[in-house]
Formats: sequence, C-alpha cells, structure tokens
Amino acid sequence: MPISVEEFRDEVTAFLEANASRKEAEKKFVWGEGSDKVAMFEERDRDVEQQMLTAACEWRALRFDNGLGWITGPAEFGGRDLTNAHQRAYDQLESRFDVPNQSFFTIGLGMVAPTILAHGSDEAKQEYLRAMYRGDIVGCQLFSEPGAGSDLASLQTRAERDGDEWVITGQKVWTSGAHYSDIGEVIARTDADLPKHKGLTGFVVDMRAPGVEIRPLRQMTGGASFNEVFFNEVRVPDRDRLGDVNNGWNVALTTLMNERAAIGAGGGGGGGNLLTRVIEMVRAFGLSQDPLVRQGLADLVIRSKVQNYNNQRAMDKIRQGQLPGPEMSMAKLAGTENMMRMGDFVSTVLGPKLVADSGEWGTYAWSQLVAGTPGARIAGGSDEVMRNIVGERVLGLPKDPGIDATSPFRDLKVGTQKD
Repeated sequence: MPISVEEFRDEVTAFLEANASRKEAEKKFVWGEGSDKVAMFEERDRDVEQQMLTAACEWRALRFDNGLGWITGPAEFGGRDLTNAHQRAYDQLESRFDVPNQSFFTIGLGMVAPTILAHGSDEAKQEYLRAMYRGDIVGCQLFSEPGAGSDLASLQTRAERDGDEWVITGQKVWTSGAHYSDIGEVIARTDADLPKHKGLTGFVVDMRAPGVEIRPLRQMTGGASFNEVFFNEVRVPDRDRLGDVNNGWNVALTTLMNERAAIGAGGGGGGGNLLTRVIEMVRAFGLSQDPLVRQGLADLVIRSKVQNYNNQRAMDKIRQGQLPGPEMSMAKLAGTENMMRMGDFVSTVLGPKLVADSGEWGTYAWSQLVAGTPGARIAGGSDEVMRNIVGERVLGLPKDPGIDATSPFRDLKVGTQKD
C-alpha cells in the first residue's frame, strides 16, 4: 500500500532533522544591510564552484540512498513511484533546512533526465537515470549553435553513422554547466536531404570523451557561466541515441517544454525579494512620493502578480498530469520581459550610480542584473520565438512565412550551409 503524504512528511522530517540544520528565521529585508547582490546569473570562482558541486552531489547521494532522491520516478530506476503531492511535500520541508546548493542539477534533472526517460533506450535509462538522480553524474543541454539559436531546426552539428556508433562534429554555444558536466544531451543533423525539422536526431554524449572541447564564454557581466562546446569527431554508441533516427525534433521539444517550465516558474520577472529591494531602493533615495516613479513601481508589482498567477495555472496543470500548452511560452516570455522592465526602472532611479562603482550599497550591484537579463531572453528560446508560439497557438495567427519546412536542408542557405 502506498505511503500517505502525511506518513511521508514524517519520514522526510526525520531524515532532514538527522542530516541537516534548520534555517534561522528569515530576517526582514532592511536597505543597506547584508549582501546587495542581485545578479541574473551566479558567477562563481571555479575552485569554489567545485567545492559546492562536491557538497551538492554528496547531498543528492544521501537523499537517494534514503529513498528520497527520485520521489516520483519509477522504481526500476531507483525511484519511489510516489505522487507529485509527495514531491511537493518534500520540497516544502527541505526548504526549511540548510542544504547544499542544488542548482547544479536543474538542467540535468529538470530537462535531460526526463528526456532520457521518455526517449532513451533501455540501456541508456539503466546507465544514466539512477546515476543522475543520485548525483553521481551531472548533465547539460547542447542545443543552440552560432547560426541556430532562435531557429533551432537550422542547426548544423552533424552526426554520421559508423556501424554501431555515431560520429558527431560541430559546435554548440550558451551551454550552462558544460565545464562540470559528465554527460550532455545533443541534437545533431543526421540527414541533410530531409527538411530541417525532419533530419535531426538526439544523443547522450560523454562530455569527457576524446574530441570534446569546452571553452568559457565571457559575458558582458564580466563572468563566464556559459560555455561553447566543440565536437571533433566524437564517437557515441547507438545505444545512447534518443528516440528514432531523424525524430530529434520531438526529442528536443520534450526537453524545451521542461526548460521553459523551469525558466518561467523560476521566480524571474520580479520575484518577491527583488520587488522588496526595488521598493526599499525607491524609499532610500527619497522618491516614494514621485508620481512617475510610483506609477512605474505599481506597473512592476501588477505585472509580477499576473505572471505568478499564470505560472501557478501552468504548474497546476502539470501536477494534474496534463501536458502544458503555450502556457510555458507565455510564462517564459512574461518572466524575461518583466526583468527587462525592472532593469529599465532601476536604471531610471539610479542613473549614473548604476554604471559607476562608488562603493555605495545597493547601486552598482544592480548592473549585474541589467547586463545579465539579455542572456535570459535567449535561454530556452528567444522572446521572438515565444511570441511566435503564443501568436500561432493562442491567437490563431498564421505561421511565420519565412520558415521553409518542406525543402531539403541542404538546399537551404543557413549560416555557412551553401549546398
């Protein structure tokens, strides 16, 4: 008989009490106290990052070995076969304790693992799923390319079959966590004679394999949390193919649906803490009675509330076992647009304080958010792609006339593709 949510909460509480410390009561935010960091992307020293990763993996292993590593997963791969309600109960309880940063697993467990479960071979599922949820290996996603970001189906990384292996050659960009990942999910072109959406295939690739080169990408924030990855005749066994040959577009859609859910519901677009900081900043600079500032601040608050309600609707749909539709694209688009609005508002309030590091608390630190937001507008599908999806699937508008979905890919002039 399945364990009830109440019984499960008791089990989780006992585990957390035995292995972690409770968080101190969260203090009310006071302007000028504590850290003023508001970066869009966390920039870490690589040595510090490695220490954090080690601690995160140890915590996941401890969770997994106590039956809490994959609560909703199938038992044959180390899961508990419990419900989303059990997962929510665990998340709620763990949030009250100090545990190692788990952001290292957001992509691997939130996007790659569900794709392996849905499209992987039996061998791949056995090899990767248990190890991923235990924290033994970390995964990344390898989709975007220099000439195929917004138009992902135009990617040119190719995979050629050689017996029971595939040989992958090409380049990927904007790959978060590639430098510490063990495996990656890659989409490559396997048949240039088919239309661009039809000739793609997904694979799981060993990020330590010969021919894989990872280079950090320096952002205008000054940090390098993303990477570009080069594949020079990297060999991948056919058992690590995801789905059928030339059915990679559907594999990619599975991953992207989960990615947009994570980005849209991840607190972007003016989460409560950021809004609190903005409100207190307005007060600190004596602008709380300025009518234009008040109007701009009210606009931020209203849009944030609307975004949160939309996110809740989408997540409730997922929790009920339904597949989300365009809600995920709406959530992602709303999140990044709200971040842009917040950056514009902060820029107006701070003026030159935003670009000159005077050491004053709560001023120059905001430049990390303003400079980092364009990256979020690209991740998980650009804002323009999200607008197309909403326009076509919600408003019923015709498809973009510039998309050729019928001609063979080799006949399209895409990037350096000439023939």
